[in-house]
Amino acid sequence: MTTPTPPAADLPAPTGPPGPTDPAPTDLAAPTDPAPTDLAAPTDPAPDPTAPSTRALRVIALCGFLLLAGCLVLTAVLGLVDAVEGDGVGGGFLTAGLWSLALGAAAGTAALAVPRRALVAAQYALAFAAPVLAALD
Repeated sequence: MTTPTPPAADLPAPTGPPGPTDPAPTDLAAPTDPAPTDLAAPTDPAPDPTAPSTRALRVIALCGFLLLAGCLVLTAVLGLVDAVEGDGVGGGFLTAGLWSLALGAAAGTAALAVPRRALVAAQYALAFAAPVLAALD
């Protein structure tokens, strides 16, 4: 025989705030294991399929030396035209243009030794900057 349950009116009213009545189980261990070691982390990202090869970068850097030679001639012509028609004195922009050519040659040499896209881009940018700076003078 079962004992009858008292009706809801006969139950005592809760006195405190509702909360968990069951304590946390103590038989479960906290996760202390480190990450699994059988999963290897990627050591090298996948290579960019659109990136130029090192050989192509070296060829482009060699062509950059031809561009530097052409820009040197154009810078010299602009400097001589300024010397004949102007005040006869090379200004700061002409000097900056010549330094730009020297730095472009250094960047090209570095691009031949360690082919990087940024070095080749710097070589070309410095080559194009030299006649522009000389024209500003």
